[in-house]
Amino acid sequence: MRIENSFIPVEGVGEATERSLWEAGVTTWDEFDPTAVGPRRADRIEAFIDRASDRLADDDARFFREAFPSGSHWRCYENFREETCFLDIETTGLDQDRHDVTVVGLHTPGETTALVADRDLTADRLQRHLDDANLLVTFNGKRFDVPFLESAFDVDVDVPHVDLMYPCRRLGLTGGLKAIERETGIDRDRPDLSGEDAVRLWREYERGDDGALDTLVSYNRDDTENLRALADEVTDRLDRDVFAAGD
Repeated sequence: MRIENSFIPVEGVGEATERSLWEAGVTTWDEFDPTAVGPRRADRIEAFIDRASDRLADDDARFFREAFPSGSHWRCYENFREETCFLDIETTGLDQDRHDVTVVGLHTPGETTALVADRDLTADRLQRHLDDANLLVTFNGKRFDVPFLESAFDVDVDVPHVDLMYPCRRLGLTGGLKAIERETGIDRDRPDLSGEDAVRLWREYERGDDGALDTLVSYNRDDTENLRALADEVTDRLDRDVFAAGD
């Protein structure tokens, strides 16, 4: 599903109206027929299409962060797939006021970067990675990763953010990231490691074990890169459930 299939950003157009448009054959902005809805709603839809078409041509992802309801940011994935940043962090605990960020993993198509505390993890580097993205994808990142980074580094996320935990729930996929990976057939190199191990590995590294840091970075890389495989799977399923069902 692409941004151009969506009409719900328009005031007065909910999912029911959008589906009725799809069922009438209006599946893209180019196919919009003003006679398919009332005149006032048609005016609003046409004004949105004009504005959004210009913004999409300019790759202005930030426009769609505000245009779409947050629960529908997944609809931006197909358009911005190649400019997506998949992000996962490791910390020394769950309390952002008492614990520290140890590793930030950032995956973009073709490249995975691990920023490590006391080495290369700085606010400037982190913000540059976020600024280069047109879409952010996390798992439980709205409640955990992003608030933690905002508190620790004062970074700003102003692109659409797809927290995969919520579309997974919509599809009946529940539990943590690793449980959902198993259910959807996504493999990882070290399935034996957990978040508790991530804390332990950092403490071992602090005591001088460089191999522990290598293992921690590898664990984080699994988390980060598997987000891409999960995003592909989830958006494909949502496309079938939400959009294709309306064809």
